[in-house]
Amino acid sequence: MEAEDFAGMLDASLSKTSILLAASNNYPKQMIVVFAQAAPEEVRDMFRQLFDEKQDVIDRIVSFKEKSVTLLDRYGGGAKNHYQTENAISVYLWLRHPDKYYIYKYGEIKAAIQKLGGDAHFVKGRYEENLRNFYRIYDEVCAKLSQDDEMKRLLQSQLTDTCYPDPALKTLTFDFGFYISRYLVNSTPVPTVPEPEPIVSSGKSNYWFLSANPRIWSMSSQAVGEVQAFTLVNDNGHKRRIYQNFLDAKAGDRVIGYESSPSKKIVALLEVSQAQDGEKIYFKKLEGLSAPIDFAAFRDTKELQSMEYFNMTQGTLFKLSKNEYDCLMDMIREENPASRVNESYAAYTKTDFLKDVYMGEDKYDRLISVLKRKKNIILQGAPGVGKTFAAELLAYSMLGKKDTSHVSLIQFHQNYSYEDFIMGYRPTENGFVLTPGVFYEFCQKAQQHPKEDYFFLIDEINRGNMSKIFGELLMLIENGYRGKPVMLSANGESFTVPKKLYVIGMMNTADRSLAMIDYALRRRFSFIEMEPGFKTEGFKAYQKRLGNETFDKLIAVVERLNEEIKNDSSLGKGFCIGHSYFCGLENLKDSMVGQMREIVEYDILPMLEEYWFDSPAQVAKWESELRGVLA
Repeated sequence: MEAEDFAGMLDASLSKTSILLAASNNYPKQMIVVFAQAAPEEVRDMFRQLFDEKQDVIDRIVSFKEKSVTLLDRYGGGAKNHYQTENAISVYLWLRHPDKYYIYKYGEIKAAIQKLGGDAHFVKGRYEENLRNFYRIYDEVCAKLSQDDEMKRLLQSQLTDTCYPDPALKTLTFDFGFYISRYLVNSTPVPTVPEPEPIVSSGKSNYWFLSANPRIWSMSSQAVGEVQAFTLVNDNGHKRRIYQNFLDAKAGDRVIGYESSPSKKIVALLEVSQAQDGEKIYFKKLEGLSAPIDFAAFRDTKELQSMEYFNMTQGTLFKLSKNEYDCLMDMIREENPASRVNESYAAYTKTDFLKDVYMGEDKYDRLISVLKRKKNIILQGAPGVGKTFAAELLAYSMLGKKDTSHVSLIQFHQNYSYEDFIMGYRPTENGFVLTPGVFYEFCQKAQQHPKEDYFFLIDEINRGNMSKIFGELLMLIENGYRGKPVMLSANGESFTVPKKLYVIGMMNTADRSLAMIDYALRRRFSFIEMEPGFKTEGFKAYQKRLGNETFDKLIAVVERLNEEIKNDSSLGKGFCIGHSYFCGLENLKDSMVGQMREIVEYDILPMLEEYWFDSPAQVAKWESELRGVLA
C-alpha cells in the first residue's frame, strides 16, 4: 500500500487475476489501474479504507463503489462505467485477506442457494441485502466444510507447493458454490428448448461457426425455435465463400451463431435443421445468449488460434473442430449457464397475490386491465405501501408462476444513462467495445419467445433522467409502436420492443428531493396510485392471525394519523404511512411489543419529524399517541 509507484504496484499485483477481473463485458482491473494512474493517492486511500477491518465490510464495499463513481466523472475519459462492482471489490478483499473473505458472484450464489434450499432471497438491484445474505450463507457453508474431513483431505491432495494452502477454507467455500451452480444446478441434460426429433444420419457430426451481418439477419432478435433460410449464393449470384462447407453441413450439426460488425459477438446457439437443397440451407435457433460473448474475449484464446474463421479473409460458414467447439461452449456456459428444459416454478395466481399483497380485488382487476392495454404503468404512492413487492408479485400472477427468468428488476439513480440501459462503448485493454445495456438484452431475450410474457421492473423510476436514459425508445415503448423497428443511434441496428414485454415502474411520491417525471414519458405510462392497505381483507386477515390487542390499537392510531396527513395541505395522501412497515411481525410473547416499538421509534417518528419539521407541536402530539399505545 505504501509503494511509491502505486499504480504500477496495483497493475502488477492484479496481473494474474485473469478472468476474475477481466471477464467478457467486465473490465474492473483495467479501469481501476487507469484511475490509479490519474489519481494514485485517491485510489490508494480507497484501498486503505476497503481493507480497514474496523469498519463493517458492507459499508466498505458500498463506499468503494460510490467513490468509483466520482473517479469515473473526473478521470473516465468518456467511459460510461467504472466496473467496480460488488464482484470486483470482493476479489480485492479476497486477495488481501484470503483467510477471511470469499469472492461474490450474484448468479453463482443465487443458483447455489436455490440448490441448497436456504431461506435467503437474492434479487438484482438489492445490493447490500444480497451481500449480507451472501456472507452469512457462505460462513455457514464454510463451517460445515470445516467439519468434513473427507473434503479437507481432497483439498490437500490437489495442492502443490505454489498453491495457497487455504487454512480457513474460504477459497474452498466459494469453489464449492461455483461447483454447485455450474454442475449441479445445471447438470446435463440441459438444453433450453425441447430436443428436436431424432435425425437419422450417418457419419459423425460437424460443428460450425456461422457469421452473419446483424443488419441483414439478426440472430439475437430471432425467436427460439424459428428456422432461418440462408441462400447458397450472394446478391450477385456468386457462390458463397467456402462453398464446400455449405455442401458438407448436414441436419443436426451444431452451430455457434456470431453477429459480425458492428455487434461482433457470439449471440446464439443454432443447429442445421435441413441440409442444403441446391438453393438454400436452413438454421434453427436453439438458444439466445443473455450474455453475448464479445470477439475480444475469444480472439486471443490459445486453443482457438487455428479456427478457420481466423484464417479466412471472408466467408459465412466456417468449420470448427470438436475441441474448438467445446472451448467456445465452455466460454459461453461460463457467462450463460444452461437452464433446465422442465425447470419447475411454484404456481402463483390472483388468489395468491391478493393474499400476499394487501389490495382489493377490484383494484387488482383494474391494474391488470390497464397494464395489458397500456403495456407500461407506474405504481406510485407513499413510503411503505409495498410498490416493489407488489410489482414483482403482479408479474408472477400474470405469468401464473414464480418464473424469475421472465422478470428483471433494476433501480434508477442520478448517474444512470442510455449506455447502461440501451447500449454504449466500454473500455477494453485494446480500446473500447460497443456493449448492450440491461434493457436491450432483456428485450432481445423476450424477442426470442414472442408468445410469452416478460416483465421489466424499474424501481425509483423518477430518480433517473428519463429522456436521457430511454433515448429513441421513448417512441418504441408505446403500445402502438410495439414490434416496430427503429434504427439505434449507437450501432445502426434495427431494434424493437417486443409486444408482450411489460414495463412496470415504481415511484415514491413522498420524496421531496425528486423532480416531477418527464412529461414525454408520463404520456407513455399509466399511473396507478398505491394506498395503505390497512382496510383490505388481506390485512384484516393478517391482524386476525396475529391476534394482538396492542397491535390493533397501534394500527388504529396509524389510520388516524394517515387521515391527518391526507388533510394537511402541505402533505397529502402521497405522504401517508404504508402498511408494509407492519408486515412480517410474529406474535411472540416476549418480542411483539419490542418489534412494534422499533417500528415507531426508528421508522415512523423520524418520518414525521421530516414531514412536520416546522411544526414540532404536531410531531409531539403523534409521538405521544404512538408511544402511549406501547407504554
